[in-house]
Amino acid sequence: MNRAAEEASKKALPILKSAVMNMTINDAMGILKGADNAATEYLKRTTSAALTAEFTPVVKNAVETVEVTKYWNPIVTAYNKTTWLTGEKAVNPDLDKYITQKALDGMFLLIAKEELKIRKDPVARVTEILKKVFGYNQINK
Repeated sequence: MNRAAEEASKKALPILKSAVMNMTINDAMGILKGADNAATEYLKRTTSAALTAEFTPVVKNAVETVEVTKYWNPIVTAYNKTTWLTGEKAVNPDLDKYITQKALDGMFLLIAKEELKIRKDPVARVTEILKKVFGYNQINK
């Protein structure tokens, strides 16, 4: 499952780049003045559908290659039958969708961590544009 997610994530860069390139002034101001995860939330909102469309076939191919569904389906079906007793959330039995969603969740978690670092730590602002946007040059003059 991890290999499928890793392979799928290679398709993310052009989609994320397009979202940044097509950002409006209002989007940029919302990110700049927004919460510590405003950029991540923008990317999630604007790219999730395209990322899902790109990730799903890669995940599906990887899942089919290793025949993991023959193990997954009985386990998840049994698990989901117990959730009414345990109070746990049922797991999506569609393995392709499950892995795709987990890959996206993991990717956005990493983006959010990096965003927080950039917002909080001037040393993490490694490009000139980040330094300008977050006022690094003005603080250190």
